[in-house]
Amino acid sequence: MQDQTTQITTLVIISTVIFLLMPIFLVFYIKISIKYRKNHLLEKKAMKQEFESEILKTQLEVQEQTMQSIASELHDNVGQLLSLTTLTLNSIDLSNIDKAGKKIENSLGFVNNSIKELRELAKLLHGEQIVQNGIGHAIDQELNWLSKAGVHELIVNNQLLQINKTSPDKDLIILRLLQEIINNIIKHAKASIIEVECYFKDDVLFLNVKENGVGFNVDESRSRRSGMGLNSIYKRIEMINGKLNLNSLPNQGTTILIEIPYP
Repeated sequence: MQDQTTQITTLVIISTVIFLLMPIFLVFYIKISIKYRKNHLLEKKAMKQEFESEILKTQLEVQEQTMQSIASELHDNVGQLLSLTTLTLNSIDLSNIDKAGKKIENSLGFVNNSIKELRELAKLLHGEQIVQNGIGHAIDQELNWLSKAGVHELIVNNQLLQINKTSPDKDLIILRLLQEIINNIIKHAKASIIEVECYFKDDVLFLNVKENGVGFNVDESRSRRSGMGLNSIYKRIEMINGKLNLNSLPNQGTTILIEIPYP
């Protein structure tokens, strides 16, 4: 009888302790949960701010690249055409009607070509509009400007021109990635041939750039994640959940394959 009483007393005590501790554990759990949610929201906010900051930075870089292209085109192409026009017009001898007529005709040709080039520059000024027309058209525009330099042989397979998909933020980053890769090739690779292939497969955008330049040591670049703009390229690809496959060997060129979930 005494044992039963002791057991009952023990159970009552344990039940009472549990009953008293439950609110404490509940309050503790609620506090932990609130703190976790708060930290999660702050983390999401920080990630959003970082992404928006990177988008703004990318927009500025694309605009800077655009202005550099315009400055180069004005100096190297339009400026030359207008100089030829001036030179031709100043050399006209009105006493020789036949030669004068031919020179005037040539001058008109120079002027018309200048107008065409200026129209292309006007399109380039609307960089954001190019991206809104789709990443395929943005890539096409960028490669057209590269081809005008006449330094590299371009082999292009742009299958994105026929795709009616857009994701403005991702498109802007993809365009900037291509610009950075091309700038690296121009500055460092000493390549004569550049191959660019881009296409969609299973809701993934693939961008493949291959060149026959001097190449470099991939392992060293990966360990440093610096030099040749690779740090910026890696960072931006990670921000849009993409993948980068980089293959290169000294004197054997470089291949860069980028995979980005889209949209």
